[in-house]
Amino acid sequence: IADDVGVGKTIEALLVARELIDRGEVKRLCVLCPPYLCEQWQKELSEKFNLDAVVIRSSTIGELDRRKTGQGSIYQYYPIQVASIDFLKSDRNKHLFLLGCPDLIIVDEAHGSAATQDGRQSQHQRHAFVREIAARENQNLILLTATPHSGIEAAFRSLLSLLNPSFGQWD
Repeated sequence: IADDVGVGKTIEALLVARELIDRGEVKRLCVLCPPYLCEQWQKELSEKFNLDAVVIRSSTIGELDRRKTGQGSIYQYYPIQVASIDFLKSDRNKHLFLLGCPDLIIVDEAHGSAATQDGRQSQHQRHAFVREIAARENQNLILLTATPHSGIEAAFRSLLSLLNPSFGQWD
C-alpha cells in the first residue's frame, strides 16, 4: 500500500488484517516497524480493531518471556505482535522469529527495507530480513510506504521483488 502521508495506510492494512483474522485465514499477525512507532501501532490495533498486541523490542523481551506459559518462543505464543524491525533484523534475533513467524506480516515504512547500493548496513539487514520473511511458503505480507520510489530504480525493484521475485527484474 503506497500512498501519501496521513491518507490511511495503517487503517487499510488493519482492515485487511482484521478481515483475514475474522475469516480464519490468518491466526497470528506481526507489524514490523521502526521502534518509535511501536506504541502507535499497538494503540491503533487496540482502539480501532480490538486486537490486543504486545510490543517486542529489546526493552520488552524479558517481560514477555516471563509472562508466557508453556513451551515455544514469544513469537509463537503471542498471536498479535508489534515488533521493532531493527531489533528483529539482527542475526541474534531473526532466526527465532523466523521459526515462529506469524502468518501475516505488515511492514510499515517499507521503503526503509529496500536494498541499497550505498553500503548502509542497517538498511541492508532490514532488506535481507524482510526478503527471508517474504520467501516463506504461504506467507502473507503487506508493505506500507509513503515513499515507494526514491528515484533509485534498483531500490524500487528491490521493494517490488519482496512481493514477487520476478518483479525485481523489471525495467
